[in-house]
Amino acid sequence: MAARRRRKKSTRFWSRLSSGKRKKNRWQNTVLNGIIAVFSIFVLVFIYSFAQKAEPGKVEVPSLNPSPPRLAAEAYEANPILEYDVEVLNGCGERGVAAKMSEFLRKHRIDVVRAENAPSFDYTRTQVISRNENVDALETVVRSLGFDMRDRSRVLVVPDAEADVDVTVIVGKDYRSIPAVAEYLNSIF
Repeated sequence: MAARRRRKKSTRFWSRLSSGKRKKNRWQNTVLNGIIAVFSIFVLVFIYSFAQKAEPGKVEVPSLNPSPPRLAAEAYEANPILEYDVEVLNGCGERGVAAKMSEFLRKHRIDVVRAENAPSFDYTRTQVISRNENVDALETVVRSLGFDMRDRSRVLVVPDAEADVDVTVIVGKDYRSIPAVAEYLNSIF
């Protein structure tokens, strides 16, 4: 009998404890169900508002280029690249100078086929060297740089039968003092 009482007492204790937990769990469940209901209403309102703004079957894609595309041939005819092959050599040792001068000449429609370092970095003045009989190529490059054709310290004629270019431009340490080049460099920086 004593064992029965003890069992009854312990059962009563656990039943009271678990009924308190149940009440607490019911309250927590009610709160969580309320939060879920409010969240569901927000989601439904969002879906409804999105559906009202979108027209079915009609999607507008903005145009990135408002003008009609041009063929490469049309672009070339409007601004042709001259048929002169020019190499640009970095003769001052400053990093990236040959690339900058190449871009400058390309802006003047001159085809730069090679840009690399000169055999030495001891050139104090920028020089334009004609490698063959193509005088038009020499004049075009000299004019784009703003040099005088009669300036023999800058414009040289050194024929080279093995050269695969018409003109060689060696960029010297004075390249920033050339007005046309200085203006170009200021415009890109």
